[in-house]
Amino acid sequence: MSTTTNASLQQRKEAATPRGVGVMCGFYIDRAKNAELWDIEGRRYIDFAGGIGVLNTGHLNDKVAAAVAAQAEKFSHTCYQVVPYELYVSVAEKLNAITPGDHAKKTCFFTSGAEAVENAIKIARSHTGRPGVIAFFGGYHGRTNMTLGLTGKVAPYKLGFGPFPGEVFHAPYPNPMHGVSEEEALKGLEKIFKCDIDPKRVAAIIIEPVQGEGGFNVTPNSFLAALRAICDEHGILLIADEVQSGFARTGKMFAMDHTGVIPDLMTMAKSLAGGYPLSAVTGRAEVMDAPAAGGLGGTYAGSPLALAAAEAVMDVIAEDKLCERAQLLGDKLKAKLDSLKADIPHIAQARGLGAMVAVEFMKPGTNTPDADFAKKAQQYALQHGLILLTCGMYYNVMRFLFPLTIEDAVFDEAMGIMEAALRHAAA
Repeated sequence: MSTTTNASLQQRKEAATPRGVGVMCGFYIDRAKNAELWDIEGRRYIDFAGGIGVLNTGHLNDKVAAAVAAQAEKFSHTCYQVVPYELYVSVAEKLNAITPGDHAKKTCFFTSGAEAVENAIKIARSHTGRPGVIAFFGGYHGRTNMTLGLTGKVAPYKLGFGPFPGEVFHAPYPNPMHGVSEEEALKGLEKIFKCDIDPKRVAAIIIEPVQGEGGFNVTPNSFLAALRAICDEHGILLIADEVQSGFARTGKMFAMDHTGVIPDLMTMAKSLAGGYPLSAVTGRAEVMDAPAAGGLGGTYAGSPLALAAAEAVMDVIAEDKLCERAQLLGDKLKAKLDSLKADIPHIAQARGLGAMVAVEFMKPGTNTPDADFAKKAQQYALQHGLILLTCGMYYNVMRFLFPLTIEDAVFDEAMGIMEAALRHAAA
């Protein structure tokens, strides 16, 4: 029997790995199943982080695990650009079919969400022949140099890492709770066109239909429609970043399915492959074909093991009706949070689409973000066996990313711990 403890591993971690890789939990996982995990000392936790939105179909989903095991019996890697395989084509066909819009589409695969976003920008620039890109305050698009340039939040992501790529501009994001109306956000975009870059030099506008790290802010449909009109007027491509919001999390397959707005390009990752590294860019066929042969790809891009997982994930979402499940669980969670407002005045707003739910905390009677409350509640929950994540421009938002396959009893248990955590923080 191993004598390794969480404390001994923590000492080894401090000596062997850099502080820049921030780690929330002080314990180390041994095993997991669906929405539960156990550390190396045998303690059980309910996972409401889901690997930051990666595990919509749960830890070690039986069908996903079986698909990966079957593929591993055949081959694990050839590099698709050297020796191709059918899985790449078949999963691309499925994404072309299920993403928004009836137009002809094509899909290419990468390994991380940041890679998908970076390649979407490459594709947009290649198609339009333009350099400029516009992103939004509070947006998060990745940790590479290009995607950090797009990310609209400095700490901790950008600290000490500049300079970032030129011709990237940030527009205000419509967030009435933080003093920005849709009208003001659109005026901010117009100012960029007047002061920083001619719209005829802008290749793309990239936006999350639901901001992830920014606080699970739901982008208004009317704002997305206005962006679509602006893009059409100036020949700009609209990119929807669905890395965190995709694959049933919002109650539909994609958050853009709620909006009636069709993007030109869409980026996907996280729950696409149920825990295996895979990302994708899907877009209009003529746009996707703009880069020359060899301009897109990567050694591990479109791993056959991850593609086998993705194919199984899409089957599980359909067979287990996870879009409907997401809506049911999300409604239940928001109702619980709303019911606590009278007793816990720090709760300013519970919001989200489907099961992409967050709660924002303000100091009672003010519009001052309360990050200390969020941290105190998060720590109490962790001490009592529930893993929760915080986010937001001011770190005052708690987000919920539980597996959509979570059992009802486990979900109800987690709701009890969450309520106790919020009441403790308010005491």
